[in-house]
Amino acid sequence: MYAQAASSLHTVRDLLRFAVSRFNDAGLTYGHGTDNAYDEAAYLLLSALKLPIDRLEPFLDARLLDTEVKDVIDLIERRAEERVPVAYLTHEAWQGEFNFYVDERVIVPRSFIYELLGEPLAPWIEHPELVNRALDLCTGSGCLAIQLAHHYPDADIDAVDISLDALEVASINVQNYGLEERIQLIHSDLVEGLEEPYDLIIANPPYVDAESVDALPAEYLHEPELALGSGEDGLDATHVILQNAARLLNPHGVLLVEIGHNRDVLEASYPSLPFTWMETESGDGFVFLLTREELVAAGLGDPLNDDDFAEVGSED
Repeated sequence: MYAQAASSLHTVRDLLRFAVSRFNDAGLTYGHGTDNAYDEAAYLLLSALKLPIDRLEPFLDARLLDTEVKDVIDLIERRAEERVPVAYLTHEAWQGEFNFYVDERVIVPRSFIYELLGEPLAPWIEHPELVNRALDLCTGSGCLAIQLAHHYPDADIDAVDISLDALEVASINVQNYGLEERIQLIHSDLVEGLEEPYDLIIANPPYVDAESVDALPAEYLHEPELALGSGEDGLDATHVILQNAARLLNPHGVLLVEIGHNRDVLEASYPSLPFTWMETESGDGFVFLLTREELVAAGLGDPLNDDDFAEVGSED
């Protein structure tokens, strides 16, 4: 099939049709930026050919060089045969208008938190300049830390990850955006060693429960296991964050955490916490917000007594 495809396909339209058919035949799983074979194929072609990713139509009948056809078919086959997420093939992932370098040292950016930064937080953070210090826990590729810097231009940001590999990728993205002076990359197990108070803490920790980890499609097995699973109920990392957030937040500080499909389990574990569930494009059950006052009122960490602070656990 490979040799026949290479000799028969000449235009972007040809390759697009071939890729869609190949992906459908392979029965791929989506979720790393697209949700269907056509969008996946279109993005892969445009990115691989260094064309604008939002302008397919003008290029559909452009004839390609033999080397370009070969390179694109190689990527199509890797996606179909090895189930490699497209972002790892192109080394690029997008969130809104931001694009980031990624490889298999980090999960592919897909957090809902990026939708909530800035104006959606205005009821709790009235003016962006009120955020002087922010914390991004489990930063991975650094994508959310970089978007924090954009939405809160007066903020210095600590971006934390337990993985040195992930921090190497985050460093590439921080440098690409020229934010070395504002974003400090920190190697730590969640909140371990963090002492300075923050006005805003965001976290997209591992949150896949053990049963779901065992059933993950092949595409997700290319991602770092450390960044996916978090104990039997998927909430080990979230428990650590909740037990320590009050001591890390300023008096009017805000905590924003993504927890996947674990809302029912989380609410049952903390019946006294008045979680605010934020609206995202995919619904309102994936990201919660709590203020420092709400955490303290529920008895989760007395900010006046350091002896009450919980010991930090592991993300494993």
